[in-house]
Amino acid sequence: MNSLTLLKCICDETRFNILELLQKNKELCVNDLVSDLKKDQPLISHHLKALKQCGIIHSRENGKMTMYSIANMEISRLINDITKASKKIVTICTDSSCCA
Repeated sequence: MNSLTLLKCICDETRFNILELLQKNKELCVNDLVSDLKKDQPLISHHLKALKQCGIIHSRENGKMTMYSIANMEISRLINDITKASKKIVTICTDSSCCA
């Protein structure tokens, strides 16, 4: 996967929120994500499918549940770095229209 494809896969707000939660919790099921993000289950499942097709997350069966996790440490570090950088940029940005 090239850099632009990777960024396209994670640039959706719901997908990025899913990745942030997976990074913090290591592994979650769909119901956990639905509850935490307060979004409908079909929407979460759609985004999980897209992230899985991109190779960004893995899934495993655990009884009747499917558990999701970030595919590798590089993706986890990237999500962490983006989150940290966004907090720093907001504190130094003086143009309110660019960071809204």
